[in-house]
Amino acid sequence: MKTKPIIEYLVASDFDQTLSFNDSGIVLCEMLGIAGFEQKVAGLSQTHLVQQGAELAYLLRHDPEFRMVRREHLIAAGKRVRLKKNVGLLAKVFREGIGEARFPFYVISASPQDVVQSALADILPSDHIFGTQLEYAANGEISAVRRVSAGYGKVTVLQELEARRHVSPNHTIYVGDGSSDHHVMQHVNGRDGHTIAVSEAKSIGRIAQRTVLSDNALSVVLPILEDILRWDAAQIRDFYAHHGQALQDWDKVRTDWLTFHEPAEAWVAEEALAG
Repeated sequence: MKTKPIIEYLVASDFDQTLSFNDSGIVLCEMLGIAGFEQKVAGLSQTHLVQQGAELAYLLRHDPEFRMVRREHLIAAGKRVRLKKNVGLLAKVFREGIGEARFPFYVISASPQDVVQSALADILPSDHIFGTQLEYAANGEISAVRRVSAGYGKVTVLQELEARRHVSPNHTIYVGDGSSDHHVMQHVNGRDGHTIAVSEAKSIGRIAQRTVLSDNALSVVLPILEDILRWDAAQIRDFYAHHGQALQDWDKVRTDWLTFHEPAEAWVAEEALAG
């Protein structure tokens, strides 16, 4: 009797606000009493000095307030990051596979690798986590940024994983939440892969093929079951029930974002009436 061939899909996910509720930089700053992180990030974004998502790496290397940061601080911050519900179960489902399909699962994040590995220490093996790699001087101070997994850096990591696992681009799935995921999502879409957003942000919603909003990490499996494995609603509900997650609310909503500009004549007429 012939056995069905095992099909493999590569799943890669962002970390901050995709698998977690917190931004790693905010957690680190709150822990060390460094104020104004969001303002610093906004300032760097306006200058276009660094790629979006790589702001924390830049601050760790160049901002005097972050000179105190050592590797042990990054590891401690990772332990404080609040993960979404069932991240461990999500990793387990991907590790065990679904039906005849296998889903090797990786995290690609612009956050420091020490933070992400610490946060996911009991969930994913360290060689499945790709974050910003830092170098440390003898006194423990951060001396260099070796590699940043942001912007096109995420694309590079993803291509390396595809080559390592011999996965064709149309079997690549990427999950993300924000602007730092734009390049990699466009890359995946352009090669017939699958992209899933977990944020209401309009910028990412326009790029991702599907958007799933939930505080439960296992929710990102839904588009995979529906769009890739072609399961129906009953099968999907049974899948979640089998894993102890009764699907209570499933609202399939399409949102159209519209902005209108008034014709110039109408604006002139309004100005005349106001005068």
